[in-house]
Amino acid sequence: MKKLTKITMLSLLLLLITALVMGCSNDKNTKQETYTIATDVTFAPFEYKDKGEYVGIDMDLLRAIAKDQDFKVEIKPLGFNAAVQALESKQVDGVIAGMSITPEREAKFSFSKPYFDSGVVMAVADKGDSVKDYSDLKGKRVAIKTGTEGASFAESIKSKYGFKTVTFDDSANMYDDVKTGNSVAAFDDYPVLAYGVKEGNGLKIVTPKEKGNSYGFAVNQSGNEELLKRFNKGLANLKESGEYDKIISKYLGESNEKSKQVKLDRDKKYAIATDTTFAPFEFVDKNGDFVGIDMDIVKAIAKDQNFKYEIKSVGFNSAVQALESNQVDAVIAGMSITPERQAKFDFSDPYFDSGVVMAVAKDDDKVKSYDDLKGKKVAVKTGTEGATFANSVKEKYGFTTVAFDDSDSMYNDVKAGNSVAVFDDYPVLAYGVKNGNGLKLVTDKEKGNSYGFAVGKERNGELLNAFNTGLKNIKASGEYQKIQDLYLKTDTPQTAAKDKTFFGLIKANYPDLLKGLGMTILLTAISLAIASVVGVMFGFMRVSTNPIVRWISIIYIDIFRGTPLIVQAFFIYFGVPTAFDFRLSAFAAGIITLSLNAGAYMAEIVRGGIQSVDSGQMEAARSLGLPYKTAMRRVVIPQAIRVMIPSFVNQFVMTLKDTSILSIIGIYELTQSGKIIIARDLESLKIWLIVGIMYFIVIMCLTKVSDFLERRMANGKVKR
Repeated sequence: MKKLTKITMLSLLLLLITALVMGCSNDKNTKQETYTIATDVTFAPFEYKDKGEYVGIDMDLLRAIAKDQDFKVEIKPLGFNAAVQALESKQVDGVIAGMSITPEREAKFSFSKPYFDSGVVMAVADKGDSVKDYSDLKGKRVAIKTGTEGASFAESIKSKYGFKTVTFDDSANMYDDVKTGNSVAAFDDYPVLAYGVKEGNGLKIVTPKEKGNSYGFAVNQSGNEELLKRFNKGLANLKESGEYDKIISKYLGESNEKSKQVKLDRDKKYAIATDTTFAPFEFVDKNGDFVGIDMDIVKAIAKDQNFKYEIKSVGFNSAVQALESNQVDAVIAGMSITPERQAKFDFSDPYFDSGVVMAVAKDDDKVKSYDDLKGKKVAVKTGTEGATFANSVKEKYGFTTVAFDDSDSMYNDVKAGNSVAVFDDYPVLAYGVKNGNGLKLVTDKEKGNSYGFAVGKERNGELLNAFNTGLKNIKASGEYQKIQDLYLKTDTPQTAAKDKTFFGLIKANYPDLLKGLGMTILLTAISLAIASVVGVMFGFMRVSTNPIVRWISIIYIDIFRGTPLIVQAFFIYFGVPTAFDFRLSAFAAGIITLSLNAGAYMAEIVRGGIQSVDSGQMEAARSLGLPYKTAMRRVVIPQAIRVMIPSFVNQFVMTLKDTSILSIIGIYELTQSGKIIIARDLESLKIWLIVGIMYFIVIMCLTKVSDFLERRMANGKVKR
């Protein structure tokens, strides 16, 4: 009995110890995780010490995010350089110190979404009214601070605006130099100067903020991914709740650039250029409407901000050139925000973060990660982030790449088993999977570029502000997420399968194809009518006895026969309007291009036809007393026409085929309609076969007409 009692007591003791251990363990699990975050100590308004406590934009944001995401932070004020070194050596979990996101730093650290966009502003003395913009600085002295973005920007424009710079080592002396009148203005980093103005430094900001670097929260690339995710999520929550704006206003005051914004012109219809063959961002549906992530976002933002717009579908490269030449007000076309583009354009807040994923055939269960690619072949698409990423890791994982020019051919190569996998931009591949391209995604998304809405540098700022505001609103309302899910969510029920047989594609797309064919024939007919007049005129000038008239014709003919049609189209659509500051529609530019190009070739046909008639014919007519013009009209031209007709018909055929080049400036002709259908249905081989057959039928009809006319001529049945 005593033995049993001892066993019972021992069991109870063990149970008690187990309970205590589990209780301690549970207490430990319920404790908030604490992260060590390094920062600078003297970079107001981002981090500085006030009454023994570290405060500033960075500190307040970090504490607010920690509260939102339920973790604790331990601040380590080390100074900027020491903070970076501490992160490299993994002595701290993260760094927040007004740290610009640069490619060099991204190679070492993983960054959060940007939490602050810096930049440069100009300020003058609070009571000064003589300097309001850069043009008022000519011949005057401007103060700058060594090593700042403000100094770099001022140096970059001082030759243009004709001012001199004087350099200071600290902000206080620079501001005093302006207040005393020695310098008329100061350039400084926006947050530093805005904070100084709020704190009463005696200056006022007079210019909108120039684009600068973005600041990010950094962690080491190996580890603390969870912290980065929590920071990004908390930042998004703060922005949505308005807490972020309160923190910024606390240190910078009411944004000066907001007070200087130009109001949106509600009566103006803004021209927004886009691509039309970059599904799921922009493409044309079977009803002929522009749809896709970009198109739906613009539509939602325009509705939210109450402005009017029209879409100009000109292709990506042409869209960028149209914005450069001021032919459009903005561009949205899955356009990555890069430093090179930021030098030319002003970008909105990022509206989409791209990336790279890997996919395999739908029934393939052997390839599940990069490690399974060793010794195998992988398909990539030229010029994409997917191709760049695949080439960067192929040596590490031991695979080879094969490049394709279009997505459909690349996907077919994987389905046929020639390649075991494909790397492509995440949104494009996810859309393809959702629409039944026969593949499946097998990897998580690798980090990629962010896409932005672009306007010209220092132009249409009111449209850019409206886009940013509307983007924030549709994100808060959930509309933004609905748009993404519509095109990218792969686990949603698919719509009824399309008939993608040859005749099924014709049946589904014949309205688009006929519309494209109609535009091709219209372009050809109008341009040939004009080209015939131009060609005959310059053809006669070419054989004129007047050397000045003859040389004018030679110059025109040599220019338009000696340069590619695509160059002429770009020059007429972008170059000429830019030089003379006006806008030209794509249709008008296309007609002018084709007419002048075909006219040059027809002029040579006319010259060749006239010179093919024996010179004795003209001499005989003149010897009979006929004037030169009458002899030409009655004797030479009727004989020349017989020679010219086959060449004229051949030129008709060439001009009809040349209309396909005009798709580059966004004209919806037959080739462009084919591109749009391929972007929608991903059936390049069958669609191009259909388009080719349509061209063949039209050209064969023209050829038969030519043969008929030649026979009539040969039989002498054409009246002269």
